[in-house]
Amino acid sequence: MMKHLIISTLWALGLFTAQAEDGFKHLFDGKTLEGWDGNPAFWSVQDGAITGITTKEKPTKGNTFCIWRGGEPGDFELHVTFRIGDAGNSGVQFRSKDKGNWVIAGYQADFDAGGKWIGTLYEEKGRGVLAKRGNKVTVSVDGKKQNTGKTAAEDEIQKVIKKGDWNHYVIKAKGNHLTQTLNGVLTVDVTDDHEKGRAMKGLIALQLHAGPPMKVQFKDIKLKEL
Repeated sequence: MMKHLIISTLWALGLFTAQAEDGFKHLFDGKTLEGWDGNPAFWSVQDGAITGITTKEKPTKGNTFCIWRGGEPGDFELHVTFRIGDAGNSGVQFRSKDKGNWVIAGYQADFDAGGKWIGTLYEEKGRGVLAKRGNKVTVSVDGKKQNTGKTAAEDEIQKVIKKGDWNHYVIKAKGNHLTQTLNGVLTVDVTDDHEKGRAMKGLIALQLHAGPPMKVQFKDIKLKEL
């Protein structure tokens, strides 16, 4: 009885981090941006999701991010459910660096409204495309990218993409090995041996891209550090 009372009190005080029995902790409470840091001109909570919106009247001059301030995970498994409207580009940043003024650089699990980039591993303000979806890639010690195999056929990936609807990413990072799984299909498998370019820990953040007006949403964000 006393144990349940203590836990209830901690929840009420906001001191108890949501922790599932499987080791995951929820990074978003579904109601507020507590623990997250983004430009309030663009980021809010709508429909139970972290929501980024730009309009013709209120564009962003450059890519802007909503940053999770709860730590800089190194080895982890991250789950994110997301959807994007009929325009724009976005992504989930991980092991990334804060460049100030809500600007982020680092690994990005990419996605877009058109379905061309979803599943790709990109490096924002860094080495660009590290692995196009469907590929297994090794980045050498001198930064050269070499395709070493396939993760899934393009038509297999296309079949699971839900345009305009909710999609689900599972991002895993263990040492220099990175994988991204989209709606149950492994889209990239990267071994990053480039010590000067890679990151072994860093920030998690959500991207709102500069350009045409767009809307992007994120929910069910949970993290298990390995």
